[in-house]
Amino acid sequence: MAVLLGLLIRFLIHKLFVLLSKWWDFILIKSTIKHLRRPVAFFLPLAFLNASLSLMVLDTALRAPLEKMLEIALTAVFAWILVRMVIVLEDYFYFKYDLNKENNLKERKIRTQLQFIRKFIISLIVLIAIAIILLSFESMRKIGAGLLTGVGIGGIIIGFAAQKSLGNLLAGFQVAFTQPIRIDDVLIVEGEWGRVEEITLTYVVVSIWDQRRLILPITYFIEKPFQNWTRVSAELLGTVFLYLDYTIPVEELRQEYNRLLQAHPLWDKRVNAVQVTDNTRDGLVEIRFLMSAANSSRAFDLRCHMREAMIAFVQSRYPESLPRTRLELKDKAAGR
Repeated sequence: MAVLLGLLIRFLIHKLFVLLSKWWDFILIKSTIKHLRRPVAFFLPLAFLNASLSLMVLDTALRAPLEKMLEIALTAVFAWILVRMVIVLEDYFYFKYDLNKENNLKERKIRTQLQFIRKFIISLIVLIAIAIILLSFESMRKIGAGLLTGVGIGGIIIGFAAQKSLGNLLAGFQVAFTQPIRIDDVLIVEGEWGRVEEITLTYVVVSIWDQRRLILPITYFIEKPFQNWTRVSAELLGTVFLYLDYTIPVEELRQEYNRLLQAHPLWDKRVNAVQVTDNTRDGLVEIRFLMSAANSSRAFDLRCHMREAMIAFVQSRYPESLPRTRLELKDKAAGR
């Protein structure tokens, strides 16, 4: 009867949340139904059965193991509910701080911390639940008391054995809260361009531009240098270098570059410059075209487009200014 009552109440609560989700399109309700439906379906019947045990007439030999089984089951299911509640809260914050916006610096900060906190809290819930279940057995408590004298030596041994794991865990805390990297940050690491896809307790996954995945220990981002292109802002400067002959009219290049850049949708209208930056190469001048874009992906596409356009302009209007090799021939008769 108690089990049936628990199932009935679970059914009524589920129907109530389903109706609320239809009337009120709120992510918290939908996530609650999705993640808590199954654990609550187990918890309510077990809770009512446990509460009704005192009203049942049972043999002592049967009551003790039944109470123990219910205690273990309730502990495990309650831990399951807590884990799912953490995931529900994570879904709510993911909905509130959406990454799909132009300037998502705040969202990436919060998501980085949430991902680490979620994994840490779930690990803690699981460990505490296992400890409670084990300590509910009298034999386990006796073993624990017998081993208490060896805790000091055991702790030292475990400390040495788990030194690297503990280092990774502490590095994870440091990365989550000082945030040298965040979820969706653009990095240049190990000579590769990619975005931070996942940060775990022990490693970081970087999604490379060609769909490869670079897996790095989390301590890497504490101990080694790397480039973070979105540390403060996603905005970025891009450069294009052309090496041309001294005869190139720089002012005409500047005017054409300005015209092309003004018309390009990827330019964010912050930086626009054409400069001769070097003339030490043999017979060539180095011309730098500087531009800006809202993020690294747009900056890369803008650089490629402007490089192609400026090369085409030089080829069509000033082909004599393309890089060339000069040879100077002396007349031997004139030399005499």
